[in-house]
Amino acid sequence: MSPEPEYDSSRQRLTEIRQTLLDLHKAVLDSERTAYEITHGPIGSPAAFLQLLINDASFAWLRPLTSLVVQIDETLAAKKPPASALDFDRLVDDTGALLSPSREEDGFWSRYQNAIDRDPGVAILHVQIRKQLGS
Repeated sequence: MSPEPEYDSSRQRLTEIRQTLLDLHKAVLDSERTAYEITHGPIGSPAAFLQLLINDASFAWLRPLTSLVVQIDETLAAKKPPASALDFDRLVDDTGALLSPSREEDGFWSRYQNAIDRDPGVAILHVQIRKQLGS
């Protein structure tokens, strides 16, 4: 028995948003790395950068974005039980909420807005994903 058309449509939409979100995630990481290196000097290796991402407070604000990517990947890969159209739609909504202005003064949005303002590559991807999200 084939999945419902709504399921296929929701899954496809989330898959397309996921790809743009991955590109955005990489662009934000690259931008933050550059900003960090301007202040602190070069980061010696990919392993050193990973340790900074995990342990340094300067990069802690990125965790909601990283977690969202992981949630999307896990949902798209779910087999038992398989994800539903509602699961896909919820993650699309979560993506939209994360990448929208919030009232948090020192939360994700203010730091993300700084990256958008500082880096044209991040800004372009932000516009692209907002179009995919329909807002």
